[in-house]
Amino acid sequence: MNPALMSPLPELTPEEIERYARHILLRDVGGPGQRKLKAASVAVVGAGGLGAPLLLYLAAAGVGRLKIIDDDTVSLSNLQRQILFADEDVGAGKAGLAAAAIKKLNPNVAVTVEAVRLTQVNARDLIEDCDIVADGSDNFDTRYIVSDACFHAKKPLVTAAVGQFDGSLTTLRPFETAPDGTPNPTYRCLFPEKPPPGAVPTCAEAGVLGALTGMVGALMALEVIREIVGFGRSMVGRLALFDLVNMRFETLSYGWDEDNPLNGKGAPSA
Repeated sequence: MNPALMSPLPELTPEEIERYARHILLRDVGGPGQRKLKAASVAVVGAGGLGAPLLLYLAAAGVGRLKIIDDDTVSLSNLQRQILFADEDVGAGKAGLAAAAIKKLNPNVAVTVEAVRLTQVNARDLIEDCDIVADGSDNFDTRYIVSDACFHAKKPLVTAAVGQFDGSLTTLRPFETAPDGTPNPTYRCLFPEKPPPGAVPTCAEAGVLGALTGMVGALMALEVIREIVGFGRSMVGRLALFDLVNMRFETLSYGWDEDNPLNGKGAPSA
């Protein structure tokens, strides 16, 4: 657990106790869990289909600080699923609009806007001051960059993806070991190589069901909250899969690949 989420935790004001009352009543959250949420800082990569519900639910839950990393602007075709934005927002920056919506929803949340594209050069600096990272980006290049940066910075990562009617979600802590002493898997254990260009069509090419992004984004928020508060079975080494055509949900297990370049046997740190 990050030292920022250990004792002493910030106290809740009377207004916060009332605001988060339904959380505080939960046995697995309670006052201590809500104080952990208040102490936590989360970097969210992408304020689009997944990032929109993710950011709103994290803000509503009382996460103390949110950093929004997105250099994109709103287009009309976004509005079918990106519920942070309205018709009059077309052409405006997503990160700034998301920050304004969060402050309106919960003024207790401190918001940092990074209206830049996350790259190999700036990724580590962008996530360094956060306790946990949530990646809702829409391309494999960014997912690999984020996951590598989180590994080197020792930051837990909740990552998800959607396409047409399908979604997936997992949590990564590859800088830690499993109970048997085996390293936890990396993103590159799950997806060793990026698919060839054009092999996986983008949402713009193949479409995506709007409500699917809302469901998966909300589940990302739930997983971030579970990581911060510390309840339930971890999603480390497990991949949740969602098939919305047939309303089929399953969870697969995956493990450490000793050949992966980050914490494999041949890696520099091995």
